[in-house]
Amino acid sequence: MATGIEHPRDLPTPDEIHPALDAALQPAAPGERGLDKLVFGVTALASLAFLGWGFVSTGTLADASASGLAWTMDKAGWLFVLTSSTFVVFVIWLALGKFGNIPLGRDDEEPEFRTISWVAMMFSAGMGIGLMFYGVSEPITHFVTPPPGTGAAGNPEAAQNAMATTMFHWTLHPWAIYAVVGLAVAYGVYRKGRLQLISAAFEPVLGRHAHGLGGRAIDMFAIFATLFGSATSLGLGALQIESGLQIVAGLGHTGNAVLVGIIAVLTAAFVLSAVSGVAKGIQWLSNINMVLALALALFVFVVGPTVFILNLVPTSIGSYVGDLPMMAARTAAEGSETRDWLSTWTVFYWAWWLSWTPFVGMFIARISRGRTIRQFVTGVLLVPSMVSVAWFCIFGGAAIDLQKHGTDIAGAGGLENQLFSTLEAYPLATVSSVVVMVLVGIFFISGADAASIVMGSLSERGTIHPSRPTVIFWGVATGAVAAVMLLVGGEDALSGLQTITVIAALPFVLIMVGLAVALVKDLAQDPLVLRRQYALDVVEAAVITGVTEHGDDFVLSVESAHVEKDPVV
Repeated sequence: MATGIEHPRDLPTPDEIHPALDAALQPAAPGERGLDKLVFGVTALASLAFLGWGFVSTGTLADASASGLAWTMDKAGWLFVLTSSTFVVFVIWLALGKFGNIPLGRDDEEPEFRTISWVAMMFSAGMGIGLMFYGVSEPITHFVTPPPGTGAAGNPEAAQNAMATTMFHWTLHPWAIYAVVGLAVAYGVYRKGRLQLISAAFEPVLGRHAHGLGGRAIDMFAIFATLFGSATSLGLGALQIESGLQIVAGLGHTGNAVLVGIIAVLTAAFVLSAVSGVAKGIQWLSNINMVLALALALFVFVVGPTVFILNLVPTSIGSYVGDLPMMAARTAAEGSETRDWLSTWTVFYWAWWLSWTPFVGMFIARISRGRTIRQFVTGVLLVPSMVSVAWFCIFGGAAIDLQKHGTDIAGAGGLENQLFSTLEAYPLATVSSVVVMVLVGIFFISGADAASIVMGSLSERGTIHPSRPTVIFWGVATGAVAAVMLLVGGEDALSGLQTITVIAALPFVLIMVGLAVALVKDLAQDPLVLRRQYALDVVEAAVITGVTEHGDDFVLSVESAHVEKDPVV
């Protein structure tokens, strides 16, 4: 993420400029660059230890993960539920309140990207592999097996409840979580001249300790969150590619060895792209991916149940809005059935989104320079949410329609098989299935590329161009962690991904809460806010004085309040 500002001491000293005035940023000091041996060393060794444990003794890691998940759900499941909904309210409050007009840059700075380009890039920040994997599987699963408290299977409102639950997981909540990190990073870098580090955003509450051991610990947790969150996405991609090969190539049942092989091949492709430096090639492939995804969605929309999908959009949105309080308040206190369901769905999603925040947050911060907080929050919440609504209504609607008319999509095997089973019901099934595998493969490579650059940046003091060896290390580590997480799940590989993701994300929940507190403290001292307060106080006092002394006939003027003192004899 190119920011052009890399050093937390770029700020002028308090003696140089009044806090109510906008500060000009100075060039970054080169002395603080390079690999942070403590951050990289600790995270690299911990990651290698996890990999060694997973490959040498998969069974004990699986047992420990199961115990960790049970403890997390029992003791801290409420924390995921409460904080995620709080972040939605928090960012909306920032946008609508007195902080909404604060720019993410200088006072007179124009947005770096035009609105159309900004919206297009916001779309590209979507959860590519996740949308491919869950586009059919989540709506159809909730349709056949309704979430707790929404009625029995086959009830008349099953379809709209299924879509409402899916939208709950994929619209406002994840993007509000990303917005917190994006705002904190963008404000710190573009408004305050800080480093591109999660820890740098904690300066308002930690002071100089944000650049000491405390700040480094925060960056370490950010690396771990990114590593496991990205590995989850790559694991889902491997599951879906394996399923596609079984159908298209007629491989039949395959085991975890094939999954690990798929991850190895795609990781090797990523390493080759990183070594060759074909950044433009990856960008070109990513653009092709967006076109292919749009074409696939339009294809299903046209050949599928078009009218049913169109009817599903407003119905789903209405159900989502109506059921939002109930869904946001659902916790394990409702019983063991709800607790198990939450660990598989809601809490897993909140943990996954929290794991992705360093990557997605930094990306949306990078493209939002010059936007106001109000513009930022509006774009970040609404644009990706609308894309998700359209995507799930098309693919989920098609699957639900097929299920209603006798095609058993829900019973087509694992969740990774259900998209392919849906496509088999329409023309050009083989072609569309191949397109899905190509989409997932490119999402895998580009996702590993982007996530490893973020981890490299966090490892090298926030540099915008981390060294190639560091990037490659984290890319390979992400692929290897994905393989271990799949192996931990055994026959149910998906459970391994979900279990470890929830556990790994728990520490980052507390970091996110601290980040929100630091952001508010930062914004409260923003020059724009201080000027507004000065203006209100001074003008109010001046008007009172003017009316008292001169009635309606007075003017306001600005003069120095400095009074020269008599010299001391």
